[in-house]
Amino acid sequence: MAVQPADFEAVVRGLAAAGFAGVNVTIPHKEAAFALADERDAAVKSCGAVNTLVFRDGRILGRNTDGYGFVANLRAHGVDPAAGPALILGAGGAARSIGASLLAEGVEVAFCNRTKLRAEILAVTVGGTALAWEERELFLGNFSLLVNTTSLGMAGQPALEMDLARARAELVVADIVYVPLETALLAEARARNLRAVEGLGMLLHQAVPGFAAWFGVTPEVDAALYEAVAG
Repeated sequence: MAVQPADFEAVVRGLAAAGFAGVNVTIPHKEAAFALADERDAAVKSCGAVNTLVFRDGRILGRNTDGYGFVANLRAHGVDPAAGPALILGAGGAARSIGASLLAEGVEVAFCNRTKLRAEILAVTVGGTALAWEERELFLGNFSLLVNTTSLGMAGQPALEMDLARARAELVVADIVYVPLETALLAEARARNLRAVEGLGMLLHQAVPGFAAWFGVTPEVDAALYEAVAG
């Protein structure tokens, strides 16, 4: 459902009143969902963003499964999330949760955003350091993981301009965008023989805890599910 920010609270409360079990929340509503929740789990408190709402007994429970989904998707691609320093592009809800999860794995994290102040705030509230947007390519060689959490490169959005020429040979490039599945960033990574991790797997893995909370069933993310959603 495409929901305007001004309508977000009314829509969520309407869905709860209509008997929905809960909802997933995506750009740009994750911080609004945090403010709306009556209860927040530990993952939410560590990153300040909500991507999963559970409606239970007249209350709205806020959870964050983005970081879980991202790390699970890395592992599904054979990537050790604790392998080395990570550069995260963006400073929204997904950047918050992914950064918090990587920090929990013992990874050094740097946030880089078009507005540097937001990256600096994230570095203070979540942990890590901040880089200016114009420094993202200059210091790329310091990192083992690059994560795009912005909407840049998404269908209908401007392209992400990111030159990977300074990348380490072992750099893993992850893009949480899943429409299209193969973003320009991932295509360049593959062209340079770098490991690329697409965003659809994260979407599926982050949904597992939410589905379990809504319906009492824990689904398995397997090849059949991936193909069904990708198709």
